Amino acid sequence: MIRALYLRTLRDKVGRGPLPAHVGLIMDGNRRWARQMGFDNPSLGHEHGVAHIETVLGWCARLGIRQVTIYVASEDNVRKRESFQVRYYMELIERIIAGTLVESAPLWRIHVAGRLDTLPDSTAHALKLAQDATAGRDHVLTVAIGYDGRQEVVDAVRSLLLSRAGDSLADVAESLSAESLDPYLYTAGRDDPDLIIRTSGEQRMSGFLLWQAAHSELHFCDVYWPGFREIDFLRALRAHAQRRAG
Repeated sequence: MIRALYLRTLRDKVGRGPLPAHVGLIMDGNRRWARQMGFDNPSLGHEHGVAHIETVLGWCARLGIRQVTIYVASEDNVRKRESFQVRYYMELIERIIAGTLVESAPLWRIHVAGRLDTLPDSTAHALKLAQDATAGRDHVLTVAIGYDGRQEVVDAVRSLLLSRAGDSLADVAESLSAESLDPYLYTAGRDDPDLIIRTSGEQRMSGFLLWQAAHSELHFCDVYWPGFREIDFLRALRAHAQRRAG
């Protein structure tokens, strides 16, 4: 009873803002959570973690947070992990993010950020279909997959140079700015995140939104992602509001 009252009070206080318009989530600690819970197969933590995304999107929608970016898999994760683990994780993404979530989270439009050419063909295809199926929705869930923040900047510079192939290098260099690079990022057309939350206790960015996070608040949470509770989320939002007010 006391816990429920505290949660309701915290929810009301946080709801009065100021709230971030865009939240980034580094969903870390799935396998460690599975071990902590006693699962024989630690990879089952990924299934619980991917399924937990819908719950967190529900919290965001109720508070009026309309943009969320989730770090699903880095380019390095996709390329270097054991093939069976990658295959299992990609199947979860196809089944839950590109499948179930399309129907069960009807507010959210899916946008993919990353190099789809690094993914299995079936996963890339499923995500493209999910983007098309959710195109008219007004909340945006950006799925960072096959993603690396440094590679994103490299790819953006390359695309910008190719678009200016008829100009002299001196002219391109003279006109180069942060604003001129933005349209070539994987996240073109999306706002930068106001707040980035990383679960599991790790205090690093792991290549996530390195360009876009230049002015973002960072919040590191000690719980593992599948065990990330609404109260943990609300505390992160409260800390963000307090820093903004200060």
